[in-house]
Amino acid sequence: MGTLMHCLSYKPQLRFPTFGITLCSSSEVSVSRQQVLKQVDKELAKGDERAALSLVKDLQGKPGGLRCFGAARQVPQRLYTLDELKLNGIVTQSLLSPVDATLGSIERNLQIAAVVGGVSAWNVFGFSPQRLFYVSLAALFLWTLDAISFNGGVSSLAIDTIGHTFSQKYHNRVIQHEAGHFLIAYLLGILPKGYTLTSLDAFKKEGSLNVQAGTAFVDVEFVEEVNAGKVSASTLNRFACVALAGVVAEYLLYGYAEGGLADINQLDSLLRSLGFTQKKTDSQVRWSVLNTVLIMRRHEAARAKLAEAMAEGKSVGSCIDIIENTIGDADI
Repeated sequence: MGTLMHCLSYKPQLRFPTFGITLCSSSEVSVSRQQVLKQVDKELAKGDERAALSLVKDLQGKPGGLRCFGAARQVPQRLYTLDELKLNGIVTQSLLSPVDATLGSIERNLQIAAVVGGVSAWNVFGFSPQRLFYVSLAALFLWTLDAISFNGGVSSLAIDTIGHTFSQKYHNRVIQHEAGHFLIAYLLGILPKGYTLTSLDAFKKEGSLNVQAGTAFVDVEFVEEVNAGKVSASTLNRFACVALAGVVAEYLLYGYAEGGLADINQLDSLLRSLGFTQKKTDSQVRWSVLNTVLIMRRHEAARAKLAEAMAEGKSVGSCIDIIENTIGDADI
């Protein structure tokens, strides 16, 4: 459900709010973090991602600033066996094979309801077989049009909206999933630039049926490296952990993941495009899973409070402030 997105390239220039902020030194910060984060929200709202990232990076790691941005403690990178993952309470089959049972059930019930409705209409209104055939043909045409023109966007929007409306479990799972993406990205030094929790919100925000709910990030360096065909190990590590963070959040909370198949496929496509062998792919994925699980376990309280904030529709800056307030110095 989470995606890495960018719009503008990053250049190390500082742009400060008009209310008179001065940064004295790395050991003396004379501006409140809340003021800077409010300005970050304003820059993101304007689409000026370079300015937002500059503000964040200028306070990165400074006392009273953004101590947690890119400060996650990570495990050594090497080839971990499945037994080693099990020793850490990780069953990869439950984590890396998500099946969205909730939406699948809703879709099946809608299909059954359509058939029952058609039969009922035939009996109640006396529809002739020919009229019923034309109605079925029109429905098939609309379904095909949606599949071809909008990549199934209309049906996905309808099913997702029903899921959020009638299934509290599904609604909560999506929130926890996106909170996982947001938290891991921030702790690994990737700035989230926005999020949506429903397909309807994504449609209202983007005006496109092909955009699903998810979390978007400012990660120009990653895209530049991909376009150049040379992705550094550090960049790939961050991308892999962020891609898996949603399913990891679900796994830790529910014991299995339902959403996030698109995230896993996205990571798999990237590794294949980089020419990874199966052994190298397994090594990358296992390390990323273990690293992400341990980071999220360590910062469970921050993830929980972040999920609450996202459920309330808090801004990116407010969500970052909650992370910073929740994580203590000893946990960085």
